[in-house]
Amino acid sequence: MNLHFVPVNPAIRRDVESLRTLPEQTGFIESVSDCMKEADESPKWRPVGIYDGNMLVGFAMYGCFQISKREGEVWLDRILIDGKHQGRGYGREAVSALLKRLHQEYGKKQVYLSVYESNTAAIHLYKQLGFQFNGKCDTKGEKIMVYTGFCR
Repeated sequence: MNLHFVPVNPAIRRDVESLRTLPEQTGFIESVSDCMKEADESPKWRPVGIYDGNMLVGFAMYGCFQISKREGEVWLDRILIDGKHQGRGYGREAVSALLKRLHQEYGKKQVYLSVYESNTAAIHLYKQLGFQFNGKCDTKGEKIMVYTGFCR
């Protein structure tokens, strides 16, 4: 496995927007097209294609949002592994690599994400990687998890 991230640009956007979850995962994440519309509206979002070598296997979107004059929150807001590439360890490797990338880009900050309670596979993965629920929910009712591994 040789995962790396490529910022979404016009040359790859159509391919990235064609990524899909498995049918039973519908509703856990917005379509990549919808995610890209959000990224188009806010330069704080950083959408990336997830590649294994030359093969596009997924999509992620992250960003840092100011909550005060001195502090911002880093969000791993979207992550999707295409349905035909699931079950091969890409999700675990991608989240681990994204955590390293976020640490490099933003420094020692906590990383937040949100997940529907019914998405038990994702919750299990996130917990294994060190995320914990913080007792809060986002505006869509998703439970917020936080990674504090950089703060130790």
